[in-house]
Amino acid sequence: MNKRVYGVLGISSLMANWNADFSGFPKTTSDGDVFGSDKALKYPMKKMWDNEGKKVLYIKSMKLSEPSKKGEISLIPKSLRERYEFLYGASDLKDVTVVLKNLMNCVDVKNFGATFAEAGSNISITGAVQIGQGFNKYEGTNAEEQQILSPFRNEEDDKNSTLGTKIVSNEAHYFYPFVINPMTYKELVELGVTEGYTEEDYQNFKRTAIVSATSFATNSKVGCENEFALFVETKVDTYLPNLSEYIRFEKGTEKNVIKIECTGLLEELREQIDCIEVYYNPYTTVLEGVSANIKLYDIRTQKEV
Repeated sequence: MNKRVYGVLGISSLMANWNADFSGFPKTTSDGDVFGSDKALKYPMKKMWDNEGKKVLYIKSMKLSEPSKKGEISLIPKSLRERYEFLYGASDLKDVTVVLKNLMNCVDVKNFGATFAEAGSNISITGAVQIGQGFNKYEGTNAEEQQILSPFRNEEDDKNSTLGTKIVSNEAHYFYPFVINPMTYKELVELGVTEGYTEEDYQNFKRTAIVSATSFATNSKVGCENEFALFVETKVDTYLPNLSEYIRFEKGTEKNVIKIECTGLLEELREQIDCIEVYYNPYTTVLEGVSANIKLYDIRTQKEV
């Protein structure tokens, strides 16, 4: 692929918890700004690829433990080596060339890179796709704590069932910056362990990036959906700033308003830009700042608006 891609991915969260910290509340900075980590965005993508039967290395998978001295058997996560052997079979990890080829054959590694530290192989791969932190741009976000009644009691002498807690945001709108640089794999291509980041890889990332949050309907993620995506395809030697800083979100009287404030910058670099695409939900959202050279698509159907 002989181009770079810059963009923004937007996730809406309505009475849901897109990315919780260890206390269960939505993640915040020390200043109180709500944000979602890049891991929160990558996980639904990896889960979607895994469900499609593609090779995904860095995803939690479980196995039954060996019986303990008391005969107890537990459900435990697989180690990195066990996950690798699940995908490729037991093998000697001392042949780094084989390990590199196998790693680059995993769709998540091909996109996001990897740190593979196992006996015989100590490999670090910087991913072609780099995703930043997604900051919430809706000022009216509040955390809601709900009490949940369990159908079971805890102890033998308890007279009542136990209480639990579910924490959600009333509403939040996260916007993640990303950049795709295919030149990241230049040395790996020269070593012959990969063909590099291809147009097919990019189209696979793009397809997944605009639907995976919507498709990932766990208990805490029901209510989280893909609501916005901006893709700017440029010449391979073009460098753009963090485009999420040029996106604004407001609540309108009838629909949400997403303002694209980088149109002037992109117009100045028109000769270096091959294509600009925006995906959004026209039934819930109005776009502002859209120029004539931006192609608009319905994020639900991927059809041009």
